[in-house]
Amino acid sequence: MTFRRVVTAKNASGKSVVVSDGASPREMALKHTPGFVSAPMWTVATTPSLPYDGKDPMEESGTLLHPSAGSSTFFLITFPPDAVMMSPDFRPELAGPEHAVAAPGIIEHFEMENPGMHTTPTLDYGVVISGTITLELDDGVTVELKPGDTFVQHGARHAWRNPTGEPATIAVVLVGAK
Repeated sequence: MTFRRVVTAKNASGKSVVVSDGASPREMALKHTPGFVSAPMWTVATTPSLPYDGKDPMEESGTLLHPSAGSSTFFLITFPPDAVMMSPDFRPELAGPEHAVAAPGIIEHFEMENPGMHTTPTLDYGVVISGTITLELDDGVTVELKPGDTFVQHGARHAWRNPTGEPATIAVVLVGAK
């Protein structure tokens, strides 16, 4: 799946214009986790300033996507059904490094002994775009989220599960916290 990203700014005469219209250069459909799409749309390492400097932070493949305090990252993520990871053909030794390329700076927060569980020092705002996704918290507490449902996470340990037979897509903004 390709997500359309429209970036606008003001030109030299102060008129609003479209600067970019198309997929994020960092969007990645993972080969070793079929159906998983990581689409980081934008990230800022510091407080944004205006006018726009014309640089697309997603064009640099090494840009860390985990925001430090005061910075932010906007992501769209499509999760395949959990059955993909439960398949005898699933190879975590190949999927793990691919996820690290797709989400540098974030994957390091994942717990190897509890697949999918992670805690990031961020305030996360999100909305379910399509499908049904389950937010798993400590001690197995789960919350089912459907299209239009929103979530706000304050550095909570969590995992995303998709027990359905269809993909689920969320949009999330991660804001680095102190």
